Amino acid sequence: MLEAAGVAVFALTGALVATRKGMDPFGFILLATVTGVGGGTLRDLLLGRLVFWVRDPSDVLVCSGVALGAWAIAYLKPGMLDGWAGKRLLIWADSAGLALFAVAGTLKALDVGVSPLSAIALGAMTASFGGILRDILAGDRPMVLWSRDFYVTAAAAGAAMTALLSSLVIEPIIVMLVGIVTTFGLRAGSILFGWSFPNLPGSGSS
Repeated sequence: MLEAAGVAVFALTGALVATRKGMDPFGFILLATVTGVGGGTLRDLLLGRLVFWVRDPSDVLVCSGVALGAWAIAYLKPGMLDGWAGKRLLIWADSAGLALFAVAGTLKALDVGVSPLSAIALGAMTASFGGILRDILAGDRPMVLWSRDFYVTAAAAGAAMTALLSSLVIEPIIVMLVGIVTTFGLRAGSILFGWSFPNLPGSGSS
């Protein structure tokens, strides 16, 4: 359920980027699907498992539905999904997807018996890889490289909190909520208040 929500939210971010780029419906589907399943695909390949959307194509159908819905809105209501409002929606939807996937990726890794440190790394990869693919395919600078904003840092923190609480045998719903709040909170603080690491000595801000 958690991963399905992450797939849908990240698929929306892919569709929003496709709107800004003026793509056709198949471009919307491609970008939404790559974004929605990219991180989980990398995780499953590294774990040596059958990739989740190959085993059950329902996630691809979700991505396609989100993409076509967004294309229809963009076609019927020009300007509704792009411009300033669209950019803000993209940033916040991406933050939500980051949080959902950081937790889902970590829990999936822990479920197959990998070490907590490996699970944290896989959680961060699951959270960030789809967005990286989205931005590269769209010809944009990956959001993960924007300035010094907390992005992978936020995902890794949420993944670490998830792994830690899981080791303490705390109720799963609490583990998920704390992991999501940690990731989303750090990302939101970075967006709203400029939370970030300091510049390296002698380097300018990017």
